[in-house]
Amino acid sequence: MSWLTTEQALNLLGTKSQTLYANVSRGRIRAKADPSDTRRSLYFADDVKRLATRHAGRRKTEAVAAEAIQWGDPVLPSALSTVSNGRLFYRGKDAAVLAESASLEEVALLLWDMKRPLRFEQSETRQMPPSLDSAFSVLAERITSDLPSLGRSLPALQHEAESVFGTVAEALAPGAWDQPLHRRLATAWNRPDAADLIRRSLVLLADHELNASTFTARITASAGATLSAATLSGLSTLTGPLHGGAWQSVRSLIMRAAAIGVDEAVRSYLAEGRPLPAFGHQLYPDVDIRGQALLGCFTLPPLFAQVRDVGEQLVGESVNVDFALTAMTHAYHLPEDAPLIIFALARTVGWLAHAMEQATSGRLIRPRARYVGPPVSDFTAARGES
Repeated sequence: MSWLTTEQALNLLGTKSQTLYANVSRGRIRAKADPSDTRRSLYFADDVKRLATRHAGRRKTEAVAAEAIQWGDPVLPSALSTVSNGRLFYRGKDAAVLAESASLEEVALLLWDMKRPLRFEQSETRQMPPSLDSAFSVLAERITSDLPSLGRSLPALQHEAESVFGTVAEALAPGAWDQPLHRRLATAWNRPDAADLIRRSLVLLADHELNASTFTARITASAGATLSAATLSGLSTLTGPLHGGAWQSVRSLIMRAAAIGVDEAVRSYLAEGRPLPAFGHQLYPDVDIRGQALLGCFTLPPLFAQVRDVGEQLVGESVNVDFALTAMTHAYHLPEDAPLIIFALARTVGWLAHAMEQATSGRLIRPRARYVGPPVSDFTAARGES
């Protein structure tokens, strides 16, 4: 959850309530009134966890690391993107501002630190519709023939990243190569009026710090694997329901609202102890700037608007980018899996950027495991020796 109760915050901090309140008054921990009981307060989880980690001097290193890896401090340095003060930045540039006019190709140049336009290899125009299955297939075909990333210069990796990106783009946004990707995708879906919103979505989703799929891609690249293998790793992780597949949960919520009514649908989720899908985000205590940037550009379908209003009132969290993408898909009559296609095409840029950054560092990502299984028998005792 993005917000913690007083008891949860105190448990993580290991301090008295007076210390918690002092940290709030000093601006170290953000707090807000509990929507269900205004006499109580909620505390932003990321602030509490960060402060708990800083004050964990006497705790074992492995215990601190185990907690930090789940929405904690970054586990490795990166110059690519960050969320700061509720805004998303790509190499220091505000992503929401970029989304006003930039294309995904321009964001790729920024994240890949390239000074020349992208050059995709020309190929015959595909007649097949955008397909995630095709993206998996073409990436898998490349892995055994592409060169490992280890020991290669950044310019060489950038050239290969162009090629890998072109391969993915051909599968996810087939069309004329002289058209920008957002227009190719809009044309493939026969929805030219959605082109600008698709462009904005692609820019806003290009990268997002060390999310699950990006971390997976970096681990793959750290072993010296090909850039196509790193991209395939990221794509595989993206399909999980807690990551790129979140749109399906939003769709289920909307279908339930249509069947039994908005108020009853939202309350039924909460009564069952299920978090309301696409409300709130760990990195954005107030509002997911990506979702906000999209929602300001089109009119929400009535049912989506009602679910948003009731959900925000009962949960106390704003809708996030997954909600915005699903609503946009409905508003513009895009294919059902459009949120995942857009997400995958955009995030390929980020995966390749992180893979190149990791490969050029020359470091293997290899955490240790803290064993919690059955007791390990002593080898000497097992042999009957003293």
